[in-house]
Amino acid sequence: MRTRHLRSIMAILAITASSLVLAANDQVERGRYLAQLGDCVACHTSVKGTSMAGGRALDTPFGKLYSTNITPDRATGIGNYTFEQFDRAMRKGIAADGHNLYPAMPYPSYAKMAVDDMQALYAYLMQGLAPVQQANKPSEMSWPFSMRWGLAIWNWLFLDDKPFVADSGKDANWNRGAYLVQGLGHCGACHTPRGLLFQEKAMSDSGSNGSLFLSGETVESWRALSLRDLWTVEDTKLFLKTGQNRYATASGNMADVIMHSTQNINDADLLAIASYLKSLPAGPHDKPAHPAPKLPVAKVPDDLFSTRGGLGYIQFCGDCHRADGSGVYQVFPPLAGNPTVSSRDASTLVHIILTGGKTAATATHPRVFAMPAFARLTDTELAEILSFVRTSWGNGSPMVSTGMVAKMRAELDPRTTDLSKFETPRLANMLMAGNTPQLVRGMRLHLETRDLLPGNVGNQLNCTGCHLNAGTVADGSPFVGISAFFPSYGARAGRITTLEDRINGCFRRSMNGKPLAKDSDDMKAMVAYFDWMKGETKPEDKVAGRGLGKIDRSIKPDPENGKKIYAEQCAVCHGENGEGLKNAAGKMVYPPLWGNESFNIGAGMARTYTAAAFVKRNMPIGFHDNFPLGQGGLSDQEAVDVAEYFSHQPRPDFPDKVKDWPKDPKPSDARY
Repeated sequence: MRTRHLRSIMAILAITASSLVLAANDQVERGRYLAQLGDCVACHTSVKGTSMAGGRALDTPFGKLYSTNITPDRATGIGNYTFEQFDRAMRKGIAADGHNLYPAMPYPSYAKMAVDDMQALYAYLMQGLAPVQQANKPSEMSWPFSMRWGLAIWNWLFLDDKPFVADSGKDANWNRGAYLVQGLGHCGACHTPRGLLFQEKAMSDSGSNGSLFLSGETVESWRALSLRDLWTVEDTKLFLKTGQNRYATASGNMADVIMHSTQNINDADLLAIASYLKSLPAGPHDKPAHPAPKLPVAKVPDDLFSTRGGLGYIQFCGDCHRADGSGVYQVFPPLAGNPTVSSRDASTLVHIILTGGKTAATATHPRVFAMPAFARLTDTELAEILSFVRTSWGNGSPMVSTGMVAKMRAELDPRTTDLSKFETPRLANMLMAGNTPQLVRGMRLHLETRDLLPGNVGNQLNCTGCHLNAGTVADGSPFVGISAFFPSYGARAGRITTLEDRINGCFRRSMNGKPLAKDSDDMKAMVAYFDWMKGETKPEDKVAGRGLGKIDRSIKPDPENGKKIYAEQCAVCHGENGEGLKNAAGKMVYPPLWGNESFNIGAGMARTYTAAAFVKRNMPIGFHDNFPLGQGGLSDQEAVDVAEYFSHQPRPDFPDKVKDWPKDPKPSDARY
């Protein structure tokens, strides 16, 4: 009998112990979620450093701080902190040894956390992280801000360490959103204006300064937008989950926030956050975006081809953001209706165009697209382009001055990513020529070939598909200097050919269409554009970046690997089955690479090694941050493999193929 009771007691104890372990594990996992919600890793991890071990430099107007080690290491981390000490640091900004923390650590926001959430976060940091021994770096604050005793006065003036109190007049969803935004999410740390002593002018939407809460602030040369009534609930939720929505793509520090934090938030909490933000009336400065129609009507600005800013835009921005500012869905953000573009403060726009940027890597959009830095362009050129963007498509924002670009350039000291000797011609300079209308027509015929010459184009291609940025990109088959080398012998024709012959060869092969009359105004406009691009080039000159470059023909193609590369790198723009990419209105954005709407077998791109040379240097775009399109990045072998794969897919025949190479050996990779 006694043995039976003993066994029962042991069983009960075992069950109780097991329950305690499960409860402890649940608390740690809850704390892990809260740490993601609070984006602790963003500040407490240095570049290429160990997670949560600190050391990240934090620039403030008063000097530089370094984040601390918050792993449970007893020597250099917080392993010796009791819960009470941790709670005091989080709510009052006082470390275990009694020194005051700088409010770059957002303890005024964390003070709103509920006790059980604070306990769960503590459990995760102590039990869910591995200890890392890494000493903390001393701060580099200027005097008198290096005197930490002054922070006690700052806390007395500005700190409210009371936990969040729910508003009984609001529902549970609103209160949950308010709790997360005001507290652990510490959104106000970046998005609320700061006072002279670096205090947030409002810590919530209530009180005399409540209208300033989340109304926008400039942080480290980035404009953190007003979050008040910015988008619809669904648009905000989508942005926080994926880093993209129909208005914008995350940039700068916000891309990191989404990558490390908000994409991990559950749908219920995202809905609560988005609902709360939507409930806040517009702030006094940044205007909220207005809901865009589901199928926006594409509209090219009237001054796109008649102003320096417009021509600069179409040359350097149009391939990604499109002439109508609509961008490319889930790839490149729209500029029409984009709140970063229409913001009163243009800091983020100037910052991005000088230093570049990358999309957030999320589970929904794991592929990262890069925008290269355009620091190679002058301050005046960048001001012209950005002013065009901010005054087009109904954005209606103030123009950007050359002085603002110069000031930001001095602050950021951006690097120039293109070091080639290729001189990129500026389309804006066509406005200074004596035959500007003809040159602009010639340029547009290269950009909009199918639309402007439907009787001559038999597929869905435009000249700029192979001659990037209207023929102004090094190793992208540029037009620079090309007319100086005509007339010249063409091996494929077996005779001396003129520039007009070469242009018509493209119409018949790449465009799978009909030749243009040599004496037509449109042919003359195309030739005039080539002649303008010639500049001072002479027939004997060597033009840096001419053509496509070379690729080793001894590389043996692997089409199966090419199929894999195509799916990973190319399909997003050219379609899973090579059909190209169309916008919501049904217009082709990026060209088809095979099928009846693509180039025929007589085109140079139908040859493996010609296509591989182009791919090697020009595809995919947005792959890295090099000027001007972030293009290229595959290895020689990968370029050959993917070129073999797509060039040998079904495509139209070329009836005159029997006339090619009448005197010279045809290339080994010719399709016929």
